Amino acid sequence: MRAERFSAQPSARPTTVAEYIAAASPAARPKLRQMRTAIRAAAPGATENLKWGMPAYSYRRILVLFAAFQRHIGFYAIPTTVKAFAPKLTRYKTGRGSVQFPLDQPLPLALIRRLTLYRVKEDRTRDAKWKG
Repeated sequence: MRAERFSAQPSARPTTVAEYIAAASPAARPKLRQMRTAIRAAAPGATENLKWGMPAYSYRRILVLFAAFQRHIGFYAIPTTVKAFAPKLTRYKTGRGSVQFPLDQPLPLALIRRLTLYRVKEDRTRDAKWKG
């Protein structure tokens, strides 16, 4: 006797940041909301959308992204940002352009705002050089 195949409809992929947060695990949702608020405060007027399936914030180019994982919230900036803040990031696992904030610890919201502000300044400085 052949086993019946279970064919579940794949769930719809989020198309907005709000949908992304709503689809995340219950443990991650409050931290994702906090992350979103901190980034929006540091980058007023930034466009909010999904890039590569992750919440992204940009002016002319992407400033920062974040994503929920099973045990952490990933925060993605460019390598210069992570390098500039290396002394402040020693408590966290970092990659070339990423930081992992554990789900079982409070988010360092002031640090997230500072990282985002750094990217905003970097972005505006780069644009000023091109226009000058």
